[in-house]
Amino acid sequence: MLADWRLHEARRDQEKRSGMESKVVEGKATPRGKYPHIKRAGDFLFVSGTSARRSDNSIAGAEVDALGTTRLDIRVQTRAVIENIRDILQSADAQLRDVVELSTYLVNMNDFAGYNEVYGEFFGYDGPARTTVAVHQLPHPHLLIEIRAMAYKPLK
Repeated sequence: MLADWRLHEARRDQEKRSGMESKVVEGKATPRGKYPHIKRAGDFLFVSGTSARRSDNSIAGAEVDALGTTRLDIRVQTRAVIENIRDILQSADAQLRDVVELSTYLVNMNDFAGYNEVYGEFFGYDGPARTTVAVHQLPHPHLLIEIRAMAYKPLK
């Protein structure tokens, strides 16, 4: 275990010297694998696919009543995803206005209008380039959307 920690620290030092740095952001949902929330490569920031999952592993926009009926809300999930991306970017001193590209994954293209409506609350025509695709499923059956982002934030 100590050897793993030392190897991890040595890799982090090497990344920093090369202008690359990876970070798991405290207070955000723990990644479901061994990958960072955000990675800096020179002047670019790459945000891993982000969902509406909260730090306690509950999912914004997913409610299950006492009878087991599930209600999923694409608008609530979209807002939560974009806010999670905002928070992750802030951990690297960046903002949503620094985002240059987004890739969005929807489980159902029938949710496109609701997603697009909320997206428009955060971005306009001068916002990031964007691709939206339908996927068969995401890592939890209550997730309707996942977004990955790339931002440009020059090192000072």
